[in-house]
Amino acid sequence: MMSINFEKQSTLDETSNPESIKGRQCITDWFFTGHSMVVIGDFLASKEKQEYRKLTKEEEEIIVDKGTEAPFTGEYYAFWKRGTYACKRCGAALYRSESKFEADCGWPSFDDEIPGAVKRLPDADGVRTEIQCANCGAHLGHVFLGEGFTKKNVRHCVNSISMDFIPDKSEP
Repeated sequence: MMSINFEKQSTLDETSNPESIKGRQCITDWFFTGHSMVVIGDFLASKEKQEYRKLTKEEEEIIVDKGTEAPFTGEYYAFWKRGTYACKRCGAALYRSESKFEADCGWPSFDDEIPGAVKRLPDADGVRTEIQCANCGAHLGHVFLGEGFTKKNVRHCVNSISMDFIPDKSEP
């Protein structure tokens, strides 16, 4: 399983401009070290080392133990700022705000993920399909097909607690 190590951006060499690459894929390091880097918020994430962010007990119950937060209570349920939703555990970018829509189901809903960011697995209940962060395996929620909410006919029903939000630069 691949994971991410977080280093403060201050460890970047002085020729880098961390503000200009926050929240974007940074492929320049690939040429020199053979592994890709992603800048999320104030952290530089390297897919080479095997460490995750420390989770609270509540976060661990959802992300590791595959629980579900109460409906209509999550931070991102009725949240409409523009930006990127990232995995709380490893920082990998998962969803863009342009894919978020109102399904009135009680949890943030998305009809598309960032390519390669989310994996689908049969849920333990034998009926639903679980979604996990493709990078670290963190439980995100479930995906439903054929409900007709959007033209893509897909609803990723995601626990707010499983994500962090990185606003676009233009957002206050």
